[in-house]
Amino acid sequence: MTDNLPEKDTAAEHEKWKEKGVAMRAFFYIFGTHLFAGFIWLLFYLGQHAQK
Repeated sequence: MTDNLPEKDTAAEHEKWKEKGVAMRAFFYIFGTHLFAGFIWLLFYLGQHAQK
């Protein structure tokens, strides 16, 4: 019965690593989307205030 414990630990560690990966991916997607939206906003702002 003790032979199965390392497999359970390995599976649990793998699942925790996957959860961290999903969280990091979501953070970067959200951060990247906001960064891109800020850049687009900056373009509109600068275009609106450009001398024509």
